[in-house]
Amino acid sequence: MSVKDVIIGYPESIGDRPQGDKMNDDKRFAVLIDADNVSDKYIKHILDEMSNYGIITYKRIYGDWTKPTLGPWKNVLLDNSITPIQQYSYTTGKNATDSAMIIDAMDILYSGNVEGFCIVSSDSDFTRLASRLRESGMYVVGMGEKKTPSAFVSACNMFKYLEILTQSVNAGEPITAVNKTNADKKELADDAPIPQIDLINAITSIINDTSDEDGWCSLGQVGNILTKRFPDFDVRNYGFNKLTKLVRSLQKFEIKSEKKNNQRQIYIRINGKE
Repeated sequence: MSVKDVIIGYPESIGDRPQGDKMNDDKRFAVLIDADNVSDKYIKHILDEMSNYGIITYKRIYGDWTKPTLGPWKNVLLDNSITPIQQYSYTTGKNATDSAMIIDAMDILYSGNVEGFCIVSSDSDFTRLASRLRESGMYVVGMGEKKTPSAFVSACNMFKYLEILTQSVNAGEPITAVNKTNADKKELADDAPIPQIDLINAITSIINDTSDEDGWCSLGQVGNILTKRFPDFDVRNYGFNKLTKLVRSLQKFEIKSEKKNNQRQIYIRINGKE
């Protein structure tokens, strides 16, 4: 049986799967890590990032633990309560870990115990799995290094670059090419973790599609749509920790803040819009 058969062989509908009782509105996530393609130095950042989106109910990592190359992982598994899954490499040059992760992911899907998955790998072989999980209504977060193929990135609802998660961001000193000198831009281009999005055109398009008659729209809505259109969009990719600061650095948009129902709402519109 091929990997493709494993994925497609499951029923297309999961309406009959058992539903667990939800204690709150937090999404429950299964975090599945491909140890062959991810370094152990990222583990704390992976778990911290996923805790921002919900509750991690499954933490599993896959690999051939008889190999010395996975030795460093063994030191962090116990501290972070991650369950190692042994998958022997039966054939030289073949990655058996992928199949084990895919089978487990489908088993977890039909258990009805989660609302989302986090697939941690830089391997494009998980592209179809991410698509299949989304077809079943799962929220899929992908994580991988900057070498991750764009096909896998696009298959996820959201994708996070591990190099970015490990960087400490100084909110007052953005490192984006938006306001760099030419010399700095070259240095940034050499180290750029992701293909840069044309933010000005992307944000302008969203504002034109969603703004009121005065040209204003919610900045939060802009951020949500940016993530839907570009799964790997993250303000940290540009050296900021807040979307407001990133938008201000573009110098193409007006921003205003209003207080409604004891909550501060931020709005944005195109400069010069009347």
